[in-house]
Amino acid sequence: MRPVVVFDLDGTLLDTGPDLLRALNRILDGEGLSPLRHEEVALLFGHGARALIGEGFRRAGRPLDAARLSELVERFIAFYAAEIAVDTRPYPGLGDALAGLSRRGFGLAVCTNKREALAHAVLEGTGLARFFGAVIGGDSLPEQKPHPRPLIEAIVRAGGTPNAAVMIGDSETDIATARAARVPVVAVTFGYGGRPATELGADAVISHYDELDRAIELLLSC
Repeated sequence: MRPVVVFDLDGTLLDTGPDLLRALNRILDGEGLSPLRHEEVALLFGHGARALIGEGFRRAGRPLDAARLSELVERFIAFYAAEIAVDTRPYPGLGDALAGLSRRGFGLAVCTNKREALAHAVLEGTGLARFFGAVIGGDSLPEQKPHPRPLIEAIVRAGGTPNAAVMIGDSETDIATARAARVPVVAVTFGYGGRPATELGADAVISHYDELDRAIELLLSC
């Protein structure tokens, strides 16, 4: 079994916010609502379309029932999928970090609550898909993060085992997932987590991907 590093997607691998915001504002415009600014919804980018649309309607003071929300979510997904990697960018140093881990024989995987098809599409669109041996999305299994099963499944599909794996994430959900799976976890200071990374209870914290190798080395040698 080879060691495996599993990454969250939105806010950890990629700054997907600009493309998510564009899809959201297309929905709001179609409903006659004012567009939202990046800073107004940045903390929701990792929480999915329902949270983003719900916030837009909440700010407008307009009630939104469950059936209508589900309809708008599907419209949002269509807008987002059509322009999924226009302004989305990897975080600084990510490409070199992934290439280095691959050269040294690590298995790499993604574990996200984003729909699996969208996860594959954004990885393809940003040129990162070639690095990952497994992608587990929010609809890949009956369970989603913070349940441990998606993380464990990602590790196994990437050719590893939980006792020789590390997770990288930006949110309380990622930390809780790793803890439930008994996998050490690194928190990034960038991303959409909301709370400071130093307060999430991760085993290590990094502020740039050039710090990742050292963090992984320390955690896997424990």
